[in-house]
Amino acid sequence: MSALQGILFEEESVWLFGLVTVVMGGWAGWMAARAVAKAWRPFPYAALALLLVAAAVRFIHFALFGGTLLSAQYYLVDAAVVMLIGAAGYRYTRTRQMTTQYRWLYERTSPLTWRERPSGAASERS
Repeated sequence: MSALQGILFEEESVWLFGLVTVVMGGWAGWMAARAVAKAWRPFPYAALALLLVAAAVRFIHFALFGGTLLSAQYYLVDAAVVMLIGAAGYRYTRTRQMTTQYRWLYERTSPLTWRERPSGAASERS
């Protein structure tokens, strides 16, 4: 049994936590945040959607595996994992939007960041 059992998750196996919270919840969080970003909505809309996804993850733990439904501790853990993965999905999508739709203004610096193109680069192509 893991040392984190009872602190981060209540199931007997860390694999169950990984499957439900990280894989399933993370995927749902990524997709929800991606949808919000594609609609050009600000991040608070994504945060609200991610909190709802975390509630759904807690329900799956409860309904399928006998976990505690109304547990602030485990909900916060689920919400933190979903929020982290969802925020990365939101930022990744927004970076792609900014660097493809406004490619003359912005260039990608990493999968999650962009920057303004140097002012000389735009005039050199004209």
